[in-house]
Amino acid sequence: MVLGHESAGTIVQVGSSVTTLKPGDRVALEPGYPCRRCGPCLSGRYNLCPEMRFAATPPYHGTLTGFWVSPADFCYKLPDSVTLQEGALIEPLAVAVHIVRQAAVVTPGQSVVVMGAGPVGLLCAAVARAFGASTVVSVDIVESKLSFAKSFCSTHTYSSQRIPAPENASNIRALAPSLAGGADVVIDASGAEPSIQTSLHVVRPGGTYVQGGMGRDEITFPIMALCLKEVTAKGSFRYGSGDYKLAVELVASGKVDVRKLISGVVAFEEAEQAFKKVKEGEVIKILIAGPNEKKE
Repeated sequence: MVLGHESAGTIVQVGSSVTTLKPGDRVALEPGYPCRRCGPCLSGRYNLCPEMRFAATPPYHGTLTGFWVSPADFCYKLPDSVTLQEGALIEPLAVAVHIVRQAAVVTPGQSVVVMGAGPVGLLCAAVARAFGASTVVSVDIVESKLSFAKSFCSTHTYSSQRIPAPENASNIRALAPSLAGGADVVIDASGAEPSIQTSLHVVRPGGTYVQGGMGRDEITFPIMALCLKEVTAKGSFRYGSGDYKLAVELVASGKVDVRKLISGVVAFEEAEQAFKKVKEGEVIKILIAGPNEKKE
């Protein structure tokens, strides 16, 4: 099947009822659209629609193609200052926006710990900084990712050790005075069981924990830490109402510089090599030019 779901493009044709877009407009594509009629849709949580048609999710083909048909209301016009390359990264940024908004409490002066420094984890940290968090810690096991995180958005980094979760949590809390009693918000963007366990020991009493990363279906979970601290725990899935719009605004305003995540751009014919580089951990984000892109 055709892969791809992080995409931007140029409008070439619109339907007779479309009034918000015209040929030539550059847009970021939201790669899934719901039925608009079910309970979740009508309650404003369309990302939970049971009939979601999402790109590159069987049986629906993805966006790695020359032309893509999309509902107009799931195309987001890009300001002149935002490139198509940046537009392609609106999708993972919208995921991060949704995760941070799920916390509902990231405000100026707060402390946020993000477990995992992959693309979504890095963008969660960047969104938290944009929302005003004064202390943002990125945690990972790969030193090169942590070095990038420090230059990109994080105030502190921590290289997770093969030690019990409470010890890793204690080391993280020792990074800054604002973390002494635990972090206001902890986000897991890794899906790894040790990270999830550490997260519940890092968050402060009465704090908020958001699970954004996906891993094994079932894990060992420190339920006593959750209960005794009365932690608010939330899941996060894709993006919902307003997330894409805010993601575009964060890029247009310069509050989140997604260009720093782009390791390179390859021709459409080299798409397979791009996937291999990502799998091998050689890059953060590598973009694939569309087959219609003019070659120099």
